[in-house]
Amino acid sequence: MKKFLLLLGICSVSTAYAQGGTLIIQNFTTNYDFHGSLYANNNVGGGCYPMVISKVPDEIIVPAGATAKYENYRDQFSTSGYPVSTWNVYLAAGSAASPRPWSHPSLVPGGVISNNTKWSMSKYQMYHAGTSVPETYFNGDIGETALPCNTAPDFVDSPPYGSAKWFTITSGTDVYTYLVIQ
Repeated sequence: MKKFLLLLGICSVSTAYAQGGTLIIQNFTTNYDFHGSLYANNNVGGGCYPMVISKVPDEIIVPAGATAKYENYRDQFSTSGYPVSTWNVYLAAGSAASPRPWSHPSLVPGGVISNNTKWSMSKYQMYHAGTSVPETYFNGDIGETALPCNTAPDFVDSPPYGSAKWFTITSGTDVYTYLVIQ
């Protein structure tokens, strides 16, 4: 009975932590396209690995006025308007990137990487809408400031160009992480 309760407890914690929910990028600007990378990592017990970084092979681009939704590493490929085809996985500090397609077994919901990571930050650069011209003063790292593996702020203000805010909302058992750009 003790083994059963231990196993049940481990499974419930693992399921509750599975990828940390849905990430939604809302680009409310009318003048700028979002160009960036997404990060997810393990933040339990002070460990930062595994770490997962988007690789398309280029950055994600969310046009001015658009929204991107990433439910998990696998399903985002067919449900997001701006999917990631390849994710770079780092298993330990100093390890080389291991490129994995969106359908890799470790990245599907319930997979070992998926179960042990959650959305943590983004590195981004805003570009003038519809061009390849960056806005030099509207960029940065943004994410969960309280995480041990990430020191990026949760708010970036770039007046007069715009601002970005990272926050998480929990509704029952659902977790939604937002990156809102205005």
